[in-house]
Amino acid sequence: MSDKPDHQRPEHPDFWDKRFDEGTTPWNAGGVPQALRDYVAKQEGRPSALIPGCGHAWEGAWLAQQGWEVTALDFSAAAIEAARVLLGNWQGRLVCGDFFSFAPPAPYELVYERAFLCALPRKLWEDYGRRMHELLAPGGRLIGFFFFSDEPKGPPFGTTPEALDTLLSPWFVREDDCPVGDSIPVFAGRERWQVWRRKD
Repeated sequence: MSDKPDHQRPEHPDFWDKRFDEGTTPWNAGGVPQALRDYVAKQEGRPSALIPGCGHAWEGAWLAQQGWEVTALDFSAAAIEAARVLLGNWQGRLVCGDFFSFAPPAPYELVYERAFLCALPRKLWEDYGRRMHELLAPGGRLIGFFFFSDEPKGPPFGTTPEALDTLLSPWFVREDDCPVGDSIPVFAGRERWQVWRRKD
């Protein structure tokens, strides 16, 4: 049990509420990364998509504009409010809820990862792969950006290629792995775009 107050514990919504309320959000990309644009351009359909830890939900708004059915999820009420103000009347769903207990009416065809895993303290990572598998339909894909760093403290909490494989390979098969050229400063040179297909 931590003796830190909730606003100093990144596993607690108060931690993120404080940062959104203060406008201290260095992970906010303010736009849509090129790797996501390239991936979407190659898709023939319009998958249903979940964005956990959506923050300002820039990518969610863009995907909704492309005709995708988007659910943007965050357990920080301040993050959801920030997204609501930024996005106005968009065509997706903004949901304030916990990734680990969120119960959608149906599994998604795609989950988009951006600065979510690295926002979670490592003690919470054990269930990440299993939950992603549960939230995706058979053949669904986990796509997005993964942050690699050996810094012990965070957020952002970095992983290693080996640790990420251990986390996801029981549930997924990696289909793509590319360097990222347009990272924001907090992630620059330390993130990769990856696509993981759900094992049935």
